[in-house]
Amino acid sequence: MDKRVFLSPPDMGGSEPDYVKEVFESNYIAPIGQFVDRFERAVVSFTGAEHAVALSSGTAAIHLALRVGGVERGDRVLASTFTFIGSVAPILYQNAEPVFIDSDESWNLDPTLLEEAIEREKPKALILTHLYGQSAKMEEIVQICEEKGVLLIEDAAESLGATYGGKQTGTFGRFGIYSFNGNKIITTGGGGMLVGAKAEDIEKARKLSTQAREEAIWYEHTEVGYNYRMSNVLAAIGVGQMEVLPERIEKKRKIFEWYRESLEDIEEISWMPEVEKSRGNRWLTTLTFEKTDPFEVIGALERKNVESRPLWKPMHMQPLFRGARAYGGGVSEKLFARGLCLPSGTSLEKEDVEKISAIVREAICS
Repeated sequence: MDKRVFLSPPDMGGSEPDYVKEVFESNYIAPIGQFVDRFERAVVSFTGAEHAVALSSGTAAIHLALRVGGVERGDRVLASTFTFIGSVAPILYQNAEPVFIDSDESWNLDPTLLEEAIEREKPKALILTHLYGQSAKMEEIVQICEEKGVLLIEDAAESLGATYGGKQTGTFGRFGIYSFNGNKIITTGGGGMLVGAKAEDIEKARKLSTQAREEAIWYEHTEVGYNYRMSNVLAAIGVGQMEVLPERIEKKRKIFEWYRESLEDIEEISWMPEVEKSRGNRWLTTLTFEKTDPFEVIGALERKNVESRPLWKPMHMQPLFRGARAYGGGVSEKLFARGLCLPSGTSLEKEDVEKISAIVREAICS
């Protein structure tokens, strides 16, 4: 390829420079200003969430969800094992104990293993990841958590715009989180959002995100807080990005279909499925090989200046979590060993996808 093809680079919508200019002209650069409020309202309007607070990262949002949800030292927290470290590291911030749950055929969390783990572990909470922009089996998972009294936190960092039964991921549990990291479907360069059904939860998180300052003219503190608030500058970028989110979702889905059409005759390739009643945002196009070593394909793509990645290495396989309990494990381990993420940036056109697919085909057939 003449130009480096990245896995999922930012794609600006057009209004972002104007909004950032407004921020500079107002001099409200810090974590306060109209664009922080506008960004929160835009996410609430799009997702149907009741309340939202803009934060420095999705990881910060998960941490605040655990903190506001009452997770403390020694509590057990269940989590999807097939995910990114940011989904589960906040469990350690709270000195709680992670317990990992394997995937099923959907690649997302297995509800049957979830039930087994709840019965044995008596957890305080579940952090459920919607993987690669695809919704988990929410009807079953929500019912299990409600019946067992388990706090549900949805890690929708990768799935903004994905739905289950017409409802947005991130809005089923007591808390949901979104990420606006540089590689997400929309970006603020770095940032996140915590959403929730209860106003008091989000107001508590808002207070904790600004060093838990009490209402006084001086700086008064009675509990530990954090420097987690999003800046007005980044929020201005987010407002512009929200304006083009529907277009980005449709383009991501189109890119997936282009790849599938280009490689449909290769029998050993399988694609990440969409569960019944759901519609994903196809944040990344992901596949598995039955026989081919995906790391050979990654090497072939890299030699042509094309970035690709293996699927997530499961958390129960990470040295950091050595000794942690896990339910299942074989499914996600196989996915990690056999899977690949293909370039999925929304600036790609069909010709680009066909060129990348040709490199994949040559690597398989060589």
